[in-house]
Amino acid sequence: MKIQNVTILGSTGSIGQSTLDVIKRHPDRFAVYALSANTRIDLLIQQALDSRARFVIVPHQMACDEFKAKWPPASIRPEVRVGADALSQTAADSECDVVMAAIVGAAGLPSALSAARAGKRVLLANKEALVAAGSLFMAAVRDAKAELLPIDSEHNAIFQCLPHQGRASAPSGPAPGVSRLILTASGGPFRTRSISELDQVTPEQACAHPNWSMGRKISVDSATMLNKGLEVIEAHWLFAMPAEQIHVVIHPQSVVHSMVEYEDGSVLAQLGQPDMRTPIAYGLGFPDRISSGVGLLDLARAGRLDFSEPDLEQFPCLKLSFDALKAGQGACIALNAANEIAVDAFLNRKLRYTDISKVIDSTLSWQSGRSELNYATLDDVLSCDLHARQYALNFISSTLNLT
Repeated sequence: MKIQNVTILGSTGSIGQSTLDVIKRHPDRFAVYALSANTRIDLLIQQALDSRARFVIVPHQMACDEFKAKWPPASIRPEVRVGADALSQTAADSECDVVMAAIVGAAGLPSALSAARAGKRVLLANKEALVAAGSLFMAAVRDAKAELLPIDSEHNAIFQCLPHQGRASAPSGPAPGVSRLILTASGGPFRTRSISELDQVTPEQACAHPNWSMGRKISVDSATMLNKGLEVIEAHWLFAMPAEQIHVVIHPQSVVHSMVEYEDGSVLAQLGQPDMRTPIAYGLGFPDRISSGVGLLDLARAGRLDFSEPDLEQFPCLKLSFDALKAGQGACIALNAANEIAVDAFLNRKLRYTDISKVIDSTLSWQSGRSELNYATLDDVLSCDLHARQYALNFISSTLNLT
């Protein structure tokens, strides 16, 4: 079996670290080709030492100088590449077989698209590739005959429950016999809070997820359920499924990761521990099943599995996401851009938790008054993203900024 060279874009984040953990368990199958990081240079150095990566990518020359200065002189140093273009170039390198696209936010879109256009196996953990550029990205996957395996636990679960005959290609339409995709959501830390209590929520409270260990931004998205809304948009593109056939249910135990309902009444579900190494191992090994390091699920100990409908008044960001999907690509871009700006302001204590949805709602209203493009190029997508961010920033500073 040929050893697969894996590039991990965003290696110092939680997905990147989990990917390295899985790879380390299979030295006969995988080798680390390249790693990238934005700010955590000390951790990047340790990862490069442990994995013997051939390349590392850092955002600017200052980070490059820091990496080189701190690298142990007795060890063979990887080649250091610099800048956003280096991310895209490395993702398309001929010697790279698999790309884990785990850079958070719109910054991860160009490199993920580059990997797809180069015909790689793309393990997609970056939401923006589909939320902001779904048609463009899926066309690239089809045209280059790339493999696309979703790493989000929910989409990975759906993929596992759909018929795919050992192939990970972009679908031309919904899978035959499927009536609904059912995405599960934990409900986050405020599932049982009354709406009146949410106005005073702090960043620390919003980041205290009851089941998953995640970064601060995605933890806030989980609390607002905007994360689930983005997953609805992703599911639309990944599985060619209309919005009205995508459903969300609250499942606080996070044992059932998602379900597929078939026309004959059957519902297939993927269950497992809330550990991202499971979908990562599935993506790396597909179509084989390989060890992830995750413990077995003890259903008797889990005891019970609860499901309920989400309250869209308590979670307005979820409703706004469905609205954006039905409105079109520009609205989806604006939704994601406004959310990134709003969450950053909230985490920096410049915005109330309950104002995150107000920023998104206002930005969507602004976007609806603009002419809709076909978003056939990356420049179209990035231009829309930039203008939406500027609007959201102005709206916060003029209307909602706490300072």
